[in-house]
Amino acid sequence: MDELVVSTEVYADPEEVYAFLLDFPQYANYSEYLREVRTVTGDGGPGTKYALTFAWWKISYTARSEVTGVAPPKRIDWEITKDIDAGGCWRVTPPESVERDDDADATDDAPCEVALEVAFDPGSASSDALDLPRLVSFDWVLKKAIPLIRDEAEQVVERAVQDLEGSTRDVDLDVYVDSDRI
Repeated sequence: MDELVVSTEVYADPEEVYAFLLDFPQYANYSEYLREVRTVTGDGGPGTKYALTFAWWKISYTARSEVTGVAPPKRIDWEITKDIDAGGCWRVTPPESVERDDDADATDDAPCEVALEVAFDPGSASSDALDLPRLVSFDWVLKKAIPLIRDEAEQVVERAVQDLEGSTRDVDLDVYVDSDRI
């Protein structure tokens, strides 16, 4: 499995951050390639299913995802339910749990940490999932699309932080990648 974790600090209440992240359909506002997120069934909790429509180059694809678990206000687990073995979570760590560089106590002004964790197996991707233009191989599409995942994850986290904080600032991201492809 290839793994990607994008994390940062956000100056907002952890409960507010969690509620914001649970509103999955809004993610289309943060991604260059995610055109629409439609709720198929559910209210954001476990068992909620979504249809995510992506468009890139000459290709359009609708992925199916499901919320597999929640632990308010700290975690939202999800998985892709067709065409590829993929899943992940949003993790919210309250200020008192965040390691501090200084010895100051956590205060109301202390940030919480937000992390988007993604794990996927590119080898499990189904070539039948896409209607490709003639003379375009599925392997070529994977080779070009997989590196976009990191940029998209970073963009989603940055834009979400800006909306949560209600202002624009340089968002410092910590990025962990366990893959030669991303």
